[in-house]
Amino acid sequence: QTELLDLSTVDVILISNYHCMMALPYITEYTGFTGTVYATEPTVQIGRLLMEELVNSIERVPKAQSASMWKNKEVQRLLPAPLKDAVEVSMWRKCYTMPEVNAALSKIQLVGYSQKIELFGAVQVTPLSSGYALGSSNWIIQSHYEKVSYVSGSSLLTTHPQPMDQASLKNSDVLILTGLTQIPTANPDGMVGEFCSNLAMTVRNGGNVLVPCYPSGVIYDLLECLYQYIDSAGLSNVPFYFISPVANSSLEFSQIFAEWLCHNKQTKVYLPEPPFPHAELIQTNKLKHYPSIHGDFSNDFKQPCVVFTGHPSLRFGDVVHFMELWGKSGLNTVIFTEPDFSYLDALAPYQPLAMKCVYCPIDTRLNFIQVSKLLKEVQPLHVVCPEQYTQPPPTQSHRTDLMIDCQPPPMSYRRAEVLTLPYKRRYEKIEIMPELADSLVPLEIKPGISLATVSAVLHTKDNKHVLQLPPKPPQPPTSKKRKRVSDDVPECKPLKPLLSGSIPVDQFVQTLEKHGFSDVKVEDTAKGHIVLLQEAETLIQIEEDSTHIICDNDEPLRVKLRDLVLKFLQKF
Repeated sequence: QTELLDLSTVDVILISNYHCMMALPYITEYTGFTGTVYATEPTVQIGRLLMEELVNSIERVPKAQSASMWKNKEVQRLLPAPLKDAVEVSMWRKCYTMPEVNAALSKIQLVGYSQKIELFGAVQVTPLSSGYALGSSNWIIQSHYEKVSYVSGSSLLTTHPQPMDQASLKNSDVLILTGLTQIPTANPDGMVGEFCSNLAMTVRNGGNVLVPCYPSGVIYDLLECLYQYIDSAGLSNVPFYFISPVANSSLEFSQIFAEWLCHNKQTKVYLPEPPFPHAELIQTNKLKHYPSIHGDFSNDFKQPCVVFTGHPSLRFGDVVHFMELWGKSGLNTVIFTEPDFSYLDALAPYQPLAMKCVYCPIDTRLNFIQVSKLLKEVQPLHVVCPEQYTQPPPTQSHRTDLMIDCQPPPMSYRRAEVLTLPYKRRYEKIEIMPELADSLVPLEIKPGISLATVSAVLHTKDNKHVLQLPPKPPQPPTSKKRKRVSDDVPECKPLKPLLSGSIPVDQFVQTLEKHGFSDVKVEDTAKGHIVLLQEAETLIQIEEDSTHIICDNDEPLRVKLRDLVLKFLQKF
């Protein structure tokens, strides 16, 4: 949505997880963006692998011509679905290249969990573990007195990443909530069980299993479950192949990011043991990885087997080859585990298809039950979320449990909408210099409450405010030379005393009468009272924070009335 937002005016981009950064090269290389990008190390390294796989798969099949006529609205509406329903096709771009990926990633500053990063002295941002993927983060954006939490792609389930840090989200003025599960009715544990049993059944019947997947993330958990399941299901002779240009890097990275893993995987590192069991599967030759289907893989390939490869959309990558190779046999099965794509749309170009299709979407992100539990625990003052989360899914309009329910009701937004968050910055923190603090003389005005007046110079730089001693009054000149005009230093005028307290109207009227003012009338106003002295044609306006004496060119009378008013107020 680049028309709405000029990206060259953006100062900071915070990346929540490696799935959120696939468009980063378009922003850093093409929009004039000169700000800073913050992300954790695993997010950057695994993000690099995902981008590298994408670039590699697309560059393998160069197009002889590039077509753009279909982007014309009149032509587009004649195309078959899903192309005719595609949004903003005029904005679609060619895939970036590896030099652009490297240039984009070189602009990222690495951060660690709970690290406080100052942004221009105005706010502080802190990444927290979100429990969804290696290095995935929620972000806290806070000033001294306000706190906004951005919660996106989080998980409360026990998988391989570090668990979600909920405690740090407490006391938020606003909690922005997005990236919930795409399949709220599916239980990830149940789906993993179904995945294993469908896989075992296919292989026992002599068929092959194809798992379209990303090269990182859920695949680590699937391999771990299969590791525990292989022997009991009698699958120990079945080869597992992981085919991706980044397969090797992905399996190795998962083993070295120890501090980003859950506690029991961290403890294995000190034994020392590899935190993930796929290391053992590789050693025992049960899991083999290859950069592509060409070369070594075609020599080692044995059937029946299980193949993990990309891309989950089935539109590019080695998965296309296997769909065409195995699609004609009913013995084979394709198992969809990634929730990002509709499996029916993914399969559409391959129909008619004899191979079995199993949909076991594994999405560990928060569901609505977990969200309500989280909100009860962290108790933000306001929740902001996409409009879709505030109503049941369109296909299941009776399921009122599949929406966010909290008090006060969440504030919702649509794509490309500009929001005003429901809170204001009311206070700023100001430091006071020690020598100035030394000179203050507090005065007790009520038991336990002391006040002191401060005369100081406010010095502001980089959104940091400091009260400093005022300049000393200039010394009278010793010689009788005429002073140049530019030497004038502003005089420090003597301070008038400050006044506090309130004026009790009845007593004030009695005092006026004692001092010879007759015919005194009192009128109530919205903000206070007006005292009318009809003979003297004078008005005294009494409000909570001010008192005005209005009389016609009679200075002695004004001074006399002022002194009567001051009798009721405290000076300090």
